[in-house]
Amino acid sequence: MAVGARDYIDKLLVEKYSQEKVDNHDDNALTSKVSADDMLDAMNTSANHYKNMLLLNQRLSMVCYGVVAKSARYVPSDDAA
Repeated sequence: MAVGARDYIDKLLVEKYSQEKVDNHDDNALTSKVSADDMLDAMNTSANHYKNMLLLNQRLSMVCYGVVAKSARYVPSDDAA
């Protein structure tokens, strides 16, 4: 697999940015600003909230279906003979 420009736009971009220099290789750029444990804890909390919301939504839907079913009035028609 070759690396390089595949079409005219890629070739122009390579020419434009071939001489650019990036100077962000200091120690501060390589260290994370957020603790991994804090991030995983926040993700776990968010997932638990979402799971509880889904369970509550499911229970609420079942209650609503039950209320609608109990309040339905079935009237026999004369055609059902």
